[in-house]
Amino acid sequence: MNTTSAIQAAIETDLAALKTMSEGLGAMDQSLAEALELISEMSGRLIVTGLGKSGHIGAKLAATFSSTGTPAYFLHPAEASHGDLGMVQPDDVILALSWSGETRELSDVIGYAKRHAVRLIAITGTAESALARAADVALVLPKVREACPHNLAPTTSTLLQLALGDALAIAVLQMRGFSEESFHSFHPGGSLGAALKRVDEIMIEGEDLPLVAQDTPVMAALNILSSKGQGIVGVTKDGELQGVITDGDIRRYLERNAASTMQVALHETPAMAVMTKGSVILSPEMLVGETLRILQTKRISAAFVASEGSPVGLITMLRLLNRGAA
Repeated sequence: MNTTSAIQAAIETDLAALKTMSEGLGAMDQSLAEALELISEMSGRLIVTGLGKSGHIGAKLAATFSSTGTPAYFLHPAEASHGDLGMVQPDDVILALSWSGETRELSDVIGYAKRHAVRLIAITGTAESALARAADVALVLPKVREACPHNLAPTTSTLLQLALGDALAIAVLQMRGFSEESFHSFHPGGSLGAALKRVDEIMIEGEDLPLVAQDTPVMAALNILSSKGQGIVGVTKDGELQGVITDGDIRRYLERNAASTMQVALHETPAMAVMTKGSVILSPEMLVGETLRILQTKRISAAFVASEGSPVGLITMLRLLNRGAA
């Protein structure tokens, strides 16, 4: 088997397993509902645990739950047996992962949960395993063949654990009404954090705003365009935004005027005669990620931010780039 065929076979094995799990969710409906209720209504934290490959998946799931508003951390079962169980409290919920359900290192965690009435959710591939029997809720995954050609290395089985765990996290997110604004609180750094900021957190404002009244001569508007250096000028009437003038608007205006009358036209023509009406206007509450999408879709490099019709800020592609949102 060549390399491409081997990769394709592994992916197809994984896809078939995911489809099998998806089609069998109906039989798990009651258990899934109970698991979601335990997690969404707990007053403590979600303690995720597992060993080996299941442990790696568990660590990732703990991070996913934490980043979507559910307090969670990963507890290594070996460390749990050497003192870390003291961090687990009765109002916590334990999510234990083990494909076989017979992982010996989980026995201390299971015993502790029973002694201290800590609710236990199991994700396992064996319904009659020790872990499944001890759990308050057992989420039993379908028996599938591993993508490993020898059916030995945990590959497809860990994929199912990851998929189900992520799905639980997303379901809890929706149950709790976790919004895009909530994401910003948990992701303040990086491009995701920048994209989840509000427009009014990063917009150009105050004296840096390039604005002129609609009766301002084009020459004066051109001076503002150059001095502010944003490539755009907002045209206002009684404080409300009427349109914009860009470098392109100035160029097109000059092309329409003969050289002999150009200077006169620049000094006498009002800005409103040159401006483009119906320009894109952003709201202060809009998320930066949505703003980037609008600028890219409209193929423009800048847009004014207005509140009740009055310009209060300006967003440019350069500003988004500098703030790490583009």
